[in-house]
Amino acid sequence: MDTAGAAHRFVRVWERAWAAHDVDAILELYAPQCVHRSMPFREPHVGRDELAAYVRWSFASERTVDVRFSEPVVGRDGLAVAEFRVLAEEDGEPVTLAGCVFVRFDAAGQAVETRDYWHTAAGHQEPAGPLFLT
Repeated sequence: MDTAGAAHRFVRVWERAWAAHDVDAILELYAPQCVHRSMPFREPHVGRDELAAYVRWSFASERTVDVRFSEPVVGRDGLAVAEFRVLAEEDGEPVTLAGCVFVRFDAAGQAVETRDYWHTAAGHQEPAGPLFLT
């Protein structure tokens, strides 16, 4: 498996699919029995069905304005991490969501485990420094 190729595909598809709220495109990135954790104290979403329900719920009140992902940083053993920043409107109010996603890929290049850490702020905000670490 080429972790770098899988990681680049993961961030590019997420970037386009988040902007379009294309849940099916996002699900194709994940192994059938994937485990997704959104924030450290939430119960994990296990399998594509639970992940799909979570993503649909996340998109339900959101109108996306702009989505950007960093180039992924690739580690060992199928691991990668990328930062993201989303400008959106939730229930008609502008918000900025910024965070990072950690991904473990299997031998076929599908995400078997993901973990997100993110924060939201009112309004559309740009970062105080560079958009992403390089």
